[in-house]
Amino acid sequence: MEFLPVEVVGNILSRLGAARDVVIASATCRKWQEAWRKHLHTLTFNSNDWPLYHEFSTSRLEIIITQTIFQTKGLQCLSIIMDDVDEFSAAPVIAWLMYTRETLRQLHYNVRTTPNINMLEKCGRQKLEVLALAHNTITGVEPCYQKFPCLKSLSLSYVSISALDLSLLLTACPKIELLSLVSLDIVMSDPQATMDLSSYSLKDIYVEAISLDKFILEADSLEKLHLKDCTLEVFELVGKGMLRFLKIDDVSVIHLDIGESAENLEIVDVSNFTIMWAKFHHMISRSSKLRKLRLWGVVFDDEDEFVDIETISSCFPLLSHLSLSYDLREAALQYGLQGSFVLDNVIVLELGWTVISDLFSTWVSGLLERCPQLRKLVIHGVVSETKTHEECHMLANFTSSIVRLMRKYLHVEVQFEYE
Repeated sequence: MEFLPVEVVGNILSRLGAARDVVIASATCRKWQEAWRKHLHTLTFNSNDWPLYHEFSTSRLEIIITQTIFQTKGLQCLSIIMDDVDEFSAAPVIAWLMYTRETLRQLHYNVRTTPNINMLEKCGRQKLEVLALAHNTITGVEPCYQKFPCLKSLSLSYVSISALDLSLLLTACPKIELLSLVSLDIVMSDPQATMDLSSYSLKDIYVEAISLDKFILEADSLEKLHLKDCTLEVFELVGKGMLRFLKIDDVSVIHLDIGESAENLEIVDVSNFTIMWAKFHHMISRSSKLRKLRLWGVVFDDEDEFVDIETISSCFPLLSHLSLSYDLREAALQYGLQGSFVLDNVIVLELGWTVISDLFSTWVSGLLERCPQLRKLVIHGVVSETKTHEECHMLANFTSSIVRLMRKYLHVEVQFEYE
């Protein structure tokens, strides 16, 4: 170890990450102390890393963090994640940011400050590439002054911000590629809760637990869109057909429009969602490159609707992974499996039920016949804790029918996943 260059030791300490581990390791010898002071580039204060963090007072924690940071030079990544701390005083937080601002590339900070400080003012116009803020308030964004010329990733969780300020903040980040918005307290200036965001560089957006009347996203380069646990009346995506990944999980939306962005979709994952099949299919029907389609726990807006497997076969010729789980009715078997279509390239098939019935076995059999290249079948089911005799009998019959059925498909791997 004595022959290691001090810069290499600095990289080793940086990989430890946790501040306490770094301080202990740096006491090994003078070279390691020098590496800590001059060549450490990553430092993390996380309340989950050390139980004693929970026993320190807020003022004591502020002193520990201040002393540790001020003994370093050239920090590039700083994480301060203290779940048990209600709030830090503004003065030490400003001191940490001002001390590291010239070299900092990544900042993860999730503690409230009192009084509230303008994090954007302290971090802007520098080399920051990743910014993750939680439990903070952002007001008065001035994109002409608070620019983030290098920022590529922005994450806001439990942050209070107006729709206008969020829009201006994106404008101040000309190179942003990843945006995560979780449980925002969005302040509106008008009665209609509308948010209009625009970015020409954005490639990946994740939105969780947000309620709005109207959400318009203009993103020409967007490749990945994930909406989770949101309540929206209108969601519109304006893009140039770059979208490759679409995931919608437990979202309530009246009008969903991804415009011309569906042509290059490769993955569509929809779960716990109410859909109008004809309208939804029309939205993604031009996705000729689609390789994975997942419709899980979906509810149809009209009781007579069903997923038309023949239409899926004709519109998505490259489809290799198909996952379906919804309330089966006679129409799903009578009309959904009509015709002589074949899912030529499907090699993985996942099927699930919420309430098991004889229809499910017939449905599985019908789909297996139409997947000549199938290599793996996964059956998902829900088994209640208190099972009636009828339920046990139904499950036993289903198991027997699957055993008989799979004797015809010995080349197919079968898995059962029950919850």
